[in-house]
Amino acid sequence: MITVNRYVCGYCGACVGVCPVCALELVETWIEVSDGCIECGRCVKLCPTGALSLEEAQG
Repeated sequence: MITVNRYVCGYCGACVGVCPVCALELVETWIEVSDGCIECGRCVKLCPTGALSLEEAQG
C-alpha cells in the first residue's frame, strides 16, 4: 500500500508521471492512489521529498 505524507509532499506530480498503471492522480493539492496500484515502488524511489512510502498491508 502506497501512503502519502501530505505534510512532506510538495505536490510536484513526479510520482504521477512515473506510475506504469496510472494509479496516482494529482488532485488540486493532494495525491490520490487508486486501487489499481500494483505497488511497484517506482513513485517511492522517484519522490524528491520522500513523502511516499510503500507499506505492507495488514490483515
